[in-house]
Amino acid sequence: MSQKVAVLGTGKIGEALLSGVIRAGWAPADLLVTARRPERAEELRSRYGVTPVTNPEAAKTADTLILTVKPQDMGTLLDELAPHVPADRLVISGAAGIPTAFFEERLAAGTPVVRVMTNTPALVDEAMSVISAGTHATAAHLAHAEEIFGAVGKTLRVPESQQDACTALSGSGPAYFFYLVEAMTDAGILLGLPRDKAHELIVQSAIGAAVMLRDSGEHPVKLRENVTSPAGTTINAIRELENHGVRAALIAALEAARDRSRELASGNN
Repeated sequence: MSQKVAVLGTGKIGEALLSGVIRAGWAPADLLVTARRPERAEELRSRYGVTPVTNPEAAKTADTLILTVKPQDMGTLLDELAPHVPADRLVISGAAGIPTAFFEERLAAGTPVVRVMTNTPALVDEAMSVISAGTHATAAHLAHAEEIFGAVGKTLRVPESQQDACTALSGSGPAYFFYLVEAMTDAGILLGLPRDKAHELIVQSAIGAAVMLRDSGEHPVKLRENVTSPAGTTINAIRELENHGVRAALIAALEAARDRSRELASGNN
């Protein structure tokens, strides 16, 4: 790793990315960070050996800028960066809903921009990061983004037109599973189990089911049918889920997440 990479607005996802690339063998001396609070910047220096800088310093020094601030703060950050970003810098955006054109209009003509939607399992190196090229990004720029985000999980290239759908599915996806585990834990308590035992049962079941989905090559319907005996317990539970419209509610929820991503893109914060 000879190029310098700067993570701007280093929150939880930015820190997960830093720790992941360092574990992957990148030198802390090649990593720059910015943070809103000086004490946060010093915390990152102490923990990882990276160099805290200002946003303009990062723009002038780093070869790749990874922007991890919230979508509503991105315009202000770009106003600060624009005078200092040469057109040969690779700019990677991790902000939900904001298209690459938003960056291209505010930065020097020809600046390569890559849009990435990752998720919180980056904290445990199990992220799903979806990568799309802007107008001026080349295959080499995409490969470099994959190298960075591959340090904390899987990557997938998609056309930018599919990014809002990916945000709904995988960007917000972990929250849906946490919500489901929360509800199932409450059900376990209602059925007479202590909270800690209900939690352990559900979490291990979720891990096992996820590994089967990933490794078996079977369709989820087939895997579900393997658990669903005629007139058994599982089919009774599935009937109740269908009676309560859980499938339709999930589809509606993901459509709402996609629509909100589009609203963010239009500047409706």
